Amino acid sequence: MQRLIPVLKRDNVELELIMLIRTVLAASKEISFRVSQGALAGVLGSTLDENIQGEVQKKLDVLANQLLKDMLLDDDSVRAIASEEEDFVVAGTPNAPYIVAFDPLDGSSNVDINGQIGTIFTIYKARNDVPDDSELQFAQPGNQQLCAGYVLYGASTLLVMTTGGPTRCYTLDSTHGGYLLTENSFDIPLKTKEFAVNLANYRYWSDSIQSYFNEILYKSDEYAGSSMRWNAAMVGDIHRVISRGGLFLYPQDSRSGNENGKIRLLYEANPLALLVENSGGQASSLGRSILDIQPTSLHQRVPVAIGSKEQVEYYNKFL
Repeated sequence: MQRLIPVLKRDNVELELIMLIRTVLAASKEISFRVSQGALAGVLGSTLDENIQGEVQKKLDVLANQLLKDMLLDDDSVRAIASEEEDFVVAGTPNAPYIVAFDPLDGSSNVDINGQIGTIFTIYKARNDVPDDSELQFAQPGNQQLCAGYVLYGASTLLVMTTGGPTRCYTLDSTHGGYLLTENSFDIPLKTKEFAVNLANYRYWSDSIQSYFNEILYKSDEYAGSSMRWNAAMVGDIHRVISRGGLFLYPQDSRSGNENGKIRLLYEANPLALLVENSGGQASSLGRSILDIQPTSLHQRVPVAIGSKEQVEYYNKFL
């Protein structure tokens, strides 16, 4: 099995970007250790605070965010960072080449039940035409990403990442603390009979979205026998999609604040869309490529349909 750095060098990734990826992964290893300790490390349970999204923070949310924030701001290649847990952009080293956005702990509602959780990250070139701490640093469409990835904390700790080429999987070897290549490239099937969605939201969806589910669950011969899989952690559901195909959906609905769904464009939709598309899948928002969306705000939300191409296209026909 090959180590991470030689694989990145083989992919002609710039050395400075490789070193930045190492910084992100150093934080992930520390988070992985704290996750594995659970109650022994005192990281379970919630704080009394809410984040910018209006969600009650878990203790591990705060810890993971601080670890990534501190390590990235200490890296002189990082001009600015943005986090799902931070209200605003945080400036780093002036004139540095890169900016980094991250969801420090996706699926944190699963922390206390030992369920799937993960860290999602994305790296862009820094902009020289706006201030370092401006939201406009991150007003770049997803097709401008230099690197996107997630670390999934489960029975083993997995890194799934692309630097523009194939989406590869690495497994953390706890014996020496390094990530080893375990899947050279993913190839998502065109169609399966699996989907991931919170079906409890059915009553809040539009007639067209309800019609799609009525079709695949009760009418369609083509999709008869479909199975629902739902982790309540997008990173876990997307990992299953990348590994064996399927469809992940988080539509918009009629509840206040959910008019554009709940998935954040910068921290979740863009990096996961790039990983899926570089695995042969498709990622869309209301029928439009997620990676082509021009961001309008730091914490912007978008409806998403991500997964096997034929399943995404079939869903889009109902919109």
